[in-house]
Amino acid sequence: MENGKMRILLFAGTSEGRMLAEFLGNLSIVSFVSTATEYGTECVEEIPNIRIITGRMDEEAICGFIRKHQIQLVIDATHPFARLVTENIKNACSRSEAGYIRCLRDESSTGGDHSYENMVLVDSVAEAVEYLKTREGRIFISTGSKELKLYTEIENYKERCFARVLSTKESVEESVELGFKGAHLIAMQGPFSKELNIAMLKDTDADYFVTKESGKAGGFEEKLEAAKETGVTLVVIGRPAETGHSVEETKKYLQNILNTEGKGV
Repeated sequence: MENGKMRILLFAGTSEGRMLAEFLGNLSIVSFVSTATEYGTECVEEIPNIRIITGRMDEEAICGFIRKHQIQLVIDATHPFARLVTENIKNACSRSEAGYIRCLRDESSTGGDHSYENMVLVDSVAEAVEYLKTREGRIFISTGSKELKLYTEIENYKERCFARVLSTKESVEESVELGFKGAHLIAMQGPFSKELNIAMLKDTDADYFVTKESGKAGGFEEKLEAAKETGVTLVVIGRPAETGHSVEETKKYLQNILNTEGKGV
């Protein structure tokens, strides 16, 4: 073990992940930060005193990494909707006997305002697609590229659907292969302002706006306000129920451990 220092692995990929990476960079520990994409790496690459690992890891790879690098604690700050990733991290920690802590977005900023009369709440992208299959009109999709394939089940989806995805090579290529291209594919990095959401909804003449309840950090409030102002129907995929800690609680947890061991800032 490097000079007896504590060794921590952080799974980032969210704004909360970046905040924790910055915090870890100021501690006298060995910190590894895992990001799934090149964009995720760009978000943390300027933070000093951390070691960045780029690329997705399955359960076996995570378990192997923990054992190889003698990781003592794993922090899961992945996206609220990345359920499989979180499951893989938990299982890998259990198998390798590493500590685990889940960092969640603050419940007070999850965008829980459901008072808008033209709002439809569903539990998954698949359920949103089933709802949209029975409706007519144009659809503005902001749920990402990973589950974009499900929308191809909608009749005339190439004409009806407009997809907004991350401006990464992988996201764009996946979307184009599915038939989303030209004016029907918007590759931009969010979160987006209310005004920009309004402009895009008007430009695409959308009747439906599909989004995940991704909280303040994910720009949900701006999407809700844009839907209200334009009068489009907001189809919201509810956030999975989880237990965990806020960013501040996670920081305090880490500091308490380090203070107990006499290896703090």
